[in-house]
Amino acid sequence: MLLNIFKNTVLLFVLAFISCASKTKEKISDSTEIIEHVQLTEQIPNEAILVGANQTEAYLPLLKGKRVGIVANQTSVIFKEGDYTHLVDSLVSLKVDLKKVFAPEHGFRGTADAGEVVKDGIDTKTGLPIVSLYGKNKKPTAAQLQDIDLIIFDIQDVGARFYTYISSLHYVMEACAEAKIPVLIFDRPNPNGHYIDGPILEKEHTSFVGMHPIPVVHGMTIGEYAKMINGEKWLKNGIRCDITVIAMKNYSHDAKYDLPIKPSPNLPNAKSINLYPSLCFFEGTNVSAGRGTDKQFQVFGSPFLNTEIFPFTYQFMPEPNEGAKHPKHQDRICHGMDLSNSAYLSEINLSYLINAYKATGDKKSFFNNFFTKLAGTQKLQKQIESGLSAEEIKKTWVSGLAEYDAMRQTYLLYK
Repeated sequence: MLLNIFKNTVLLFVLAFISCASKTKEKISDSTEIIEHVQLTEQIPNEAILVGANQTEAYLPLLKGKRVGIVANQTSVIFKEGDYTHLVDSLVSLKVDLKKVFAPEHGFRGTADAGEVVKDGIDTKTGLPIVSLYGKNKKPTAAQLQDIDLIIFDIQDVGARFYTYISSLHYVMEACAEAKIPVLIFDRPNPNGHYIDGPILEKEHTSFVGMHPIPVVHGMTIGEYAKMINGEKWLKNGIRCDITVIAMKNYSHDAKYDLPIKPSPNLPNAKSINLYPSLCFFEGTNVSAGRGTDKQFQVFGSPFLNTEIFPFTYQFMPEPNEGAKHPKHQDRICHGMDLSNSAYLSEINLSYLINAYKATGDKKSFFNNFFTKLAGTQKLQKQIESGLSAEEIKKTWVSGLAEYDAMRQTYLLYK
C-alpha cells in the first residue's frame, strides 16, 4: 500500500497525533547522530508513516559538495501521492554527485535468485556503475570506496536474522569505518518489528546468514540495528562507523506495515513476509518452502511427507520462475500445507517444522548442513530430533531473549 501523506484526511490524523508527541533530536554517541524523529504515545494510520528517504530537507544539506555512493535496490524509493520515485533517480535529478550504486543480494533491481552471484554492471537508466556486494566481495573494497566521501544505505529489511541485507549493512559499516567515510542510513519500517523470537546465534555458527548474537526475529529497524552494531562493537577490531540515521516519523514497532514493493523475489506479499521467519528453516531441510510456485513462503511440502502420519492435504509442483531458476523438487508433486490464509503471526511457529520432520520417513535425510547456519545453533535440530514439543523448545529460548531484549532497548528509536 503506497503512502498517501498529502491527503487532507491523513494530515488531520497526523496533526492530531503529533499534538500528543514530543519531537527529539539527540546525539547518541560520538559516532551516531539521530536526525529528528517523533515518538508517539498512540499508533497512527500506516499511510502517515514518513520513511527516511522522504525527508529530503533533512539529508540534502548533508550531501552538498560530497561525492556520494549508495547501497540500494528496488525498495529504495521516495513515496509520492499514489506513486513513488526511485531514490537513485531522484538524487540524480537533484544534481547530487552520485558516483556509484552498491547492490546487495538479489541485485539492484531485485531479480536475482537467493544465493545467486550478482555481477557488477551499469544501470541502464542513469549510466551509474553498479558494484556488487554479493559477488567477488561482500564487503566494499578500499578501491571501490576511493572516490567516495559519503555512503547512503537505504534498503528495506524484513526483520529476520538470516535475511542478508543486515549482513551487507555490517560490511558496509566496517569498510566505511576503516576508510573514515560516514554512512547515512535512511530508515524504513520493520514488517516483523512487533516481536522478537528464536534462538540466539552462537559465535561458532557465524555466517553471512547470521553475523551477530541476536535471535532469528530481532525486532529492530535498519537504523536501530546499525546503532546496535556500533554500540556492541561488532565491527572488526571494535571500530565504530560514523553513522547518521534519518529516522522515520509517525512509526511504532506495533504498526502493521504492508510493504508496497516486494523486498526480494520470493517475498511477494505481506503474508509471505509474516511467515518467513517460521518457514525459512525449511531452506535447511529437504522440504520446499514454495520457491518455484506463486505462493513462496506461504506453503511448504515435499515428495517425502507421509500423509498418513500427518494430514498434509495440499499439493504443489515447483517449476522455474523469477527468483527460483532451479527450485527444490522441481517438477515433482509435493505434499504439504497451504498457509496463505493462516492467522497473522506474532511469534515463530515451530509446529510446521516439527510436523514435517515427524512425517518424513527417512529422518537422516531431513536436515542439511544449512539448517544450523539458519538456526544459529545445533541445539534446535537436536531438540527436534529428540522429540521435544514446540513449547518445550521455546522455553529454552526465554533467558536468551530476555537478555537480548534488555540490550535491544538501548538502541530503539521507536517504541
